[in-house]
Amino acid sequence: MFLTALLCRGRIPGRQWIGKHRRPRTVSALAKQNMIRRLEIEAENHYWLSRPFLTAEQERGHAAARRAAAFEALKAAQAAKFPAHRRLEDQLDHLNVTRKWS
Repeated sequence: MFLTALLCRGRIPGRQWIGKHRRPRTVSALAKQNMIRRLEIEAENHYWLSRPFLTAEQERGHAAARRAAAFEALKAAQAAKFPAHRRLEDQLDHLNVTRKWS
C-alpha cells in the first residue's frame, strides 16, 4: 500500500488545470514578453499620473460651474416629468353649484 502511494506520487488529483492542487503552467517566452509590455505601459501611466496638469489649488473649483449647470439641467428634466401643481379649489370647483353669490 505504501509502495503504491510512493510510486503513484506524481499524479495530479482531479482535473489537472483547475482546483487547489493543479498542475502549474509553464511560462512561455510570449507570456514573458506580454508581461514586460504590460509593466512598461503601467510604468508610463505612473509617470504621467505623477505629473498632474493642474495644481491642487486649480483643481479645487475648476468644475463648479459645469457641475452646477449639470445639476440644474437634471432638476429641470425631473421637473418636466412631474405633473403641474393642481389646487384643491380647482379640483372641487364643480361642487359649488348651489353656493349663493354674495
